[in-house]
Amino acid sequence: MTPRITAIDHLVLTVSDVAETVDFYVAVLGMAPVWSSGAAGERRAALRFGGQMIELHASEAPVPPHARHPGTGCIDLCLLTEAPMSHWLEHLDDLGVPVESGPDRREGANGPVASLSIRDPDGNLVEIAARL
Repeated sequence: MTPRITAIDHLVLTVSDVAETVDFYVAVLGMAPVWSSGAAGERRAALRFGGQMIELHASEAPVPPHARHPGTGCIDLCLLTEAPMSHWLEHLDDLGVPVESGPDRREGANGPVASLSIRDPDGNLVEIAARL
């Protein structure tokens, strides 16, 4: 029998400014910052939400092992929420974060979602989706 993957534990974003990225994901998306020390004593950053985590690697010093061609602004994320899109639109407007698209009805991994998209400081597309 072939073993199967059951979930994503974490993913890594390569970013141009770790502090700015932490500030954005904490203020805009409500994630919790996690700071730790690496094997060489360097300060590492991550963002925790639900049962998942996004690790942040600075573009000038990606942490090995890493993608063959790590770079900034090259990922599209879709993050789930239980809050209505109207709450997100108000929150984003209050923070001055422009909505790139949506809210629209789309097909998610487990069925239809209502979603809107924004950009993080590196230009990554961040989709915020609520299951319908």
